[in-house]
Amino acid sequence: MRDTPPGLNGRSATSPPDDNNAGDVLIETGWMDETDADDRDFLPAESGEDDDLMDEDYDDGDFHDAEESLSNATIDFEVLAGDDDGEDESDEHGAQPIRISREQIMQLLGHAGLRRIFADHTSGRRAQVDDDEDSETDNTGYGGLCARRKRKGRKAFEKPPSAEGRKLIASGTFGANERPLDSYTRKKKLAYRLIHRELGLGCSGRQRLRNNIISQSLIPSSKADTIIHYDARCYSGQFSNDGNFFFSCAQDFKVRMYDTSNPYKWKYYKTVDYPFGQWTITDASLSPDNKFLAYSSIRNVVCLAPTDPSDNSDPHLLDFSSSGFRDRRGFHAHRYFGIWSLRFSGDGREIVAGTGDRSVYVYDIEQRKSILRIPGHDDDVNAVCYGDPNSPHILYSGSDDTTIKVWDRRSMGDGKCAGVFLGHTEGITYVDSKGDGRYVLSNGKDQTAKLWDLRNMMSAHDAHNIDINAYTTGFEYRTSSYDETEYRPHPHDRSLVTFRGHSILKTLIRCHFSPPGSTDSRYVYSGSYDGSVHIWNMDATLAGKVDVLNATRNSRPRNADLLAETYDFIGRNGGQWQTCVRDASWHPNAPVIAATSWNGWGTSLGTCTVHTWNDGVEEDEGEPAMGQRVNAELKHDPVLYGSTERRPASLFRRSRRRMADDDDL
Repeated sequence: MRDTPPGLNGRSATSPPDDNNAGDVLIETGWMDETDADDRDFLPAESGEDDDLMDEDYDDGDFHDAEESLSNATIDFEVLAGDDDGEDESDEHGAQPIRISREQIMQLLGHAGLRRIFADHTSGRRAQVDDDEDSETDNTGYGGLCARRKRKGRKAFEKPPSAEGRKLIASGTFGANERPLDSYTRKKKLAYRLIHRELGLGCSGRQRLRNNIISQSLIPSSKADTIIHYDARCYSGQFSNDGNFFFSCAQDFKVRMYDTSNPYKWKYYKTVDYPFGQWTITDASLSPDNKFLAYSSIRNVVCLAPTDPSDNSDPHLLDFSSSGFRDRRGFHAHRYFGIWSLRFSGDGREIVAGTGDRSVYVYDIEQRKSILRIPGHDDDVNAVCYGDPNSPHILYSGSDDTTIKVWDRRSMGDGKCAGVFLGHTEGITYVDSKGDGRYVLSNGKDQTAKLWDLRNMMSAHDAHNIDINAYTTGFEYRTSSYDETEYRPHPHDRSLVTFRGHSILKTLIRCHFSPPGSTDSRYVYSGSYDGSVHIWNMDATLAGKVDVLNATRNSRPRNADLLAETYDFIGRNGGQWQTCVRDASWHPNAPVIAATSWNGWGTSLGTCTVHTWNDGVEEDEGEPAMGQRVNAELKHDPVLYGSTERRPASLFRRSRRRMADDDDL
């Protein structure tokens, strides 16, 4: 509550009266004894009214509107004429009255909250609380609407389709939209579109539009073409920008590289190691020319390895702590920290990294040192990326402090960020840029992915005045499940669209924009702890789902020697097959998704599964057969078909036949 009500121009309750204002409105003040309290005139609430106010959405932790508590109170005013001698009257307790001019009382009545109070009283009715649970507004009794009590849990979720997302789809920024061509209004299948494309009907613009619509409708299916098995959890994997290269990072500190110039027939390339990693390889990034791969662990050193299969030299070690600069407090940068995320710049000269010392580093490869350190967060920086591949100036960083910050390297003399995105109520696990310098996508431990517009970010000054710790529970995603009933929306959320349905548990699961080539930038997608890749339209409706769990279930025999230490202990979940899709990558030119996962008995091992568009068909006549199981070097391994689980006889015969064919080769 403010000490001085608005409209009193700073005059306190003890200010002397103005004797020149005859006929001022008098408000008598003084301490109330028990008799005074009983004499105060209140309008009693009608029977059952309090029960309506205390609905199921309200508890002790919810916002309480003081206006509602005062809306049945009566405030008496007494107009007094000034005495001839200019002296004021006193009440029986000796309290001095306060005079307020007519102009000041009109200003007071002009305040929104008091205006509603007096309007409710003079009209002889109170504001009625809307009983409709889906309503977001309440009737105030003053001819207007006010905000409803804050909701929590699933009732606070924005229901798809998102209105902002529909606008984005209609704008053409994210994918092509159908144009009416004939009176055929039913759902148009692929064959119909192909016929019109072959006939070449319409202008070149319409034909180009038709091709875009065809490509964006080819969402890969759940059935896996190939299952690549690793003897360690797989943490990440991405296609190169041109689609000719793919790499995967595993917990055995190895990065495998593959030739994917033919996305339907991969070839093994080479494997590089992190010589002294800690826990796992956390991230990797490919240079724009595909010649070098940078990869990190929970250390301050990044390995830079050539991708040429004929080059077996050791990787170069890039020490991000060797900078020579001092931070704002005058101390040298921390000597030891872990790197959680890293990205090459568009020109391949720099690498940006998010670290465990709450900072963002920019490393110059030619100078072999860090040229910039930004200690700009209050917790670990889990994700970083460049805003535009054509410019190294704009950086995005996402942290466990729940914020996403935008950094402009051209204007960082004061060390402040260019803007902040607030809206997640738990830590950020990943940040991805559309590459146009405008749209940003993030994944959060509050089980949401959010789309942001750079033009709608909050200024650093405004964000500094907000206590970000007041809107988070510090959810520990590694050891417990998320309780949706305790969710409360962030009051300063500036995101455009919120995507739900996936699970972000145990590890830093990643999300991405779909590529412009193969999907016309139509979708966003994310891995999930439930073993699926979730694909959304821009209006937050689900466009498809790639079920990696069912595609890989029992695809290798149980081996006690390979059951490494895991979050899911053997006595609890180690006896069943589990899948957590940590990362996924959509091929830039073909309808192919590669999902890298923790997979196996108790998620102790890993897979990289290749999923293609197959028009919903579970089997095909192509070679090799769908669902083939190979090792990390893409070699057919008969041991992988020796699962102890019962399988259909036809599948068993097919496996035996394929094994015999391999022996003949």
